[in-house]
Amino acid sequence: MHQTSVRPVHVPSEPDSSYFLRVDWSGRGLGCGFELLLTDGQNAWRGDVSEAAVCREAEELEMQPERYIQDLQQALTGTEKSTNYSFVLTPSPPNSSSAVTLAYEKVQRDISFRMGSVLLKAIPEPTEAVRELLVHSLQRGNALERHNSKLEEENQRLIEEHQRITAELKHYAGDKEALEAELYSRFVLVLNEKKAKIRSLQQNITRLQEASADKQQKKDSVKCDQSAGQEQDEYGGSTDEEPGDARETAASASLPPEASAEGPLDDSLKDITDVAPCRKRRFRHVPAPQPEVKRPQRPQKRR
Repeated sequence: MHQTSVRPVHVPSEPDSSYFLRVDWSGRGLGCGFELLLTDGQNAWRGDVSEAAVCREAEELEMQPERYIQDLQQALTGTEKSTNYSFVLTPSPPNSSSAVTLAYEKVQRDISFRMGSVLLKAIPEPTEAVRELLVHSLQRGNALERHNSKLEEENQRLIEEHQRITAELKHYAGDKEALEAELYSRFVLVLNEKKAKIRSLQQNITRLQEASADKQQKKDSVKCDQSAGQEQDEYGGSTDEEPGDARETAASASLPPEASAEGPLDDSLKDITDVAPCRKRRFRHVPAPQPEVKRPQRPQKRR
């Protein structure tokens, strides 16, 4: 692949002169050799550098070939902007009909060292060489302009795409905020409904617990009343013929110790033990009126 580069060259010994350097090479870099064309617009000089000369210069400078080729390409094609390169033309000013030597140096931290030099021979008819240089420059300029136009179109397309995406993002962000607000309102509504249901259930549970407690209390009171009524009926029936607290005291005194120590769960047993002694006492006191029947017989003895 053939490549061509054109760059301006400043010669410090000739500040008022302007030179242009054209470099032609094949392949990926200048390591395979290259051709040079130097012109001031009126005169032209041409020369070439072989691959062996490039390797020899790298060995003399004790540099790696890859590093030397990289620096050489930066110096001759002007692709490096952070590092300064200078050129020396001998003789200066050059003779239009004689050969000249172009040396290229690298300047770094106020120190310069020569990277190489090439012998350029004068071209008898420089007009054609200058014309080729101008044609190449125009073609290169047109190509760069077309490329720049494409870049501008691409840049404009990217700007429009960016604006469209930004508008869509703003729209999506607005929809997202609206959706979040709606979802939050629905969540609050559902949460409030759940809380209301929970409060209602808690109130129902409280009412049921209170009703159950009241019902249980009523049942307990009814049972107590019924048991108390049964005891009163049983004790009342046993004292119909034995009025007075003395009989009740005697009945309670006649109870065995085991009966007085029984609990409320033994109501059936209490019924049996409470009623039986009363009946025995009733039968025991039945013969009491017999002495009153025998009293009228005393006057008969006197007679």
